[in-house]
Amino acid sequence: MKLYNFFRSGTSHRLRIALNLKGLAVDYVPVDLRTEQHLQAAFKALNPQGLVPALVDGDQVLIQSPAIIEWLEEKYPSPALLPQGDRQRAHVRALAAMVGCDIHPINNRRILEYLRQQFKADEAAINAWCATWISAGFDAFEALLAADKNRGEFCFGGQPGLADVYLVPQVESARRFKVDMARWPLISAVDAACMKLDAFEQAAPLKQPDAL
Repeated sequence: MKLYNFFRSGTSHRLRIALNLKGLAVDYVPVDLRTEQHLQAAFKALNPQGLVPALVDGDQVLIQSPAIIEWLEEKYPSPALLPQGDRQRAHVRALAAMVGCDIHPINNRRILEYLRQQFKADEAAINAWCATWISAGFDAFEALLAADKNRGEFCFGGQPGLADVYLVPQVESARRFKVDMARWPLISAVDAACMKLDAFEQAAPLKQPDAL
């Protein structure tokens, strides 16, 4: 398999974690968003949307990190990223969706570039924008963690899973945009527990070959 991704992309980061947790090796193919490589014809022939990540498995091209992670869970079910019970799976999927649907999309690069170019937002305004939506999402995420009295050191139970796959890259992004994580001690503790594991540590942005 080949993974087309960018070291600092949150969606790429979450997919790298999922691949590592599954114990799957891939060929790392960097796509440099800083030079608009993702918008060039060669990459758009692979993914017409012009977004990372893309995972190539033989003659199959998979796009959109939620779909790719679901495909990984179906094709490589062990170790599982989702718990067994239907209610438990719904809970974990909801945690992941809070990041994947409500926080990350309005803080990703193309949105921020639009704010910079069309509305002349400076870096202080960009950081304030990101902090607003990260904080709103993390407040709710923290509340759900606090309400789960049977939770271990991860988002659900005692093993890392789908919610952690989504959360850790968003924490990294929050720190990059100068959001004070002290407001969310449970999220910070989950992040710390995850970063003790090779699957998360090796997926970190600055560990990637294109992190210059």
